[in-house]
Amino acid sequence: MVEKPKAVVLLSGGMDSCVTAAIANQTHRLALLHASYGQRTERRERRSFEEIADFFGVRERLVVRFDALSQIGGSALTDSAIAVPEAGEALAPDAAIPISYVPFRNAHFLSAAVSWAEVIGATAIFIGAVAEDSSGYPDCRPEYYRAFESLIREGTRPETTIQIVTPVIAMRKSEIVRRGADLGVPLDHTWSCYQLEDEACGVCDSCRLRFRAFAEAGLRDPIAYRAREQKRG
Repeated sequence: MVEKPKAVVLLSGGMDSCVTAAIANQTHRLALLHASYGQRTERRERRSFEEIADFFGVRERLVVRFDALSQIGGSALTDSAIAVPEAGEALAPDAAIPISYVPFRNAHFLSAAVSWAEVIGATAIFIGAVAEDSSGYPDCRPEYYRAFESLIREGTRPETTIQIVTPVIAMRKSEIVRRGADLGVPLDHTWSCYQLEDEACGVCDSCRLRFRAFAEAGLRDPIAYRAREQKRG
């Protein structure tokens, strides 16, 4: 039997990255990378990462700290002086980019993933970026990942070939929920809330997107919420 190629999967512990890991698992051996960057729900996301990694039986795991992102601030996810907005509120002063956007965050994550992939011989990096039904983050666009692939070709060993794979980038959130259900992924272990760790707040933009996704998919969200706001948004 021919051994499957290895892939590094960026696994935040959220729904999108969990489904992405399940998709990658169909064709690749998984190496899971988790990023901690001083986000409000850092401990809860780490717990989800470990639970999902256990579910897939992955032993090759790497947790990387990006403390500079919390030191830089500028995002409601990393700066305690900036409130996490509730669904329906203006998300940024210019209303173009959400205040939950962490400036150029995914470049940091991808750089670590490329370094690790070179060392362990992975030929692909999977990331659960979503373009159409996300909160409008500029580093979740398809052209961003095409540009990063060019950077990988220019900045790695001549013999290195690493592809960036974004299997859910064109899906709506509801499609991701359905795909996860079809693949039997542990959605009850995933975490989406931006501001609480004991139970999801139910009012932030990420909770709103998750509510709507499960409602459109016709499925019950298995996690607990402090406030259920399915009718909003």
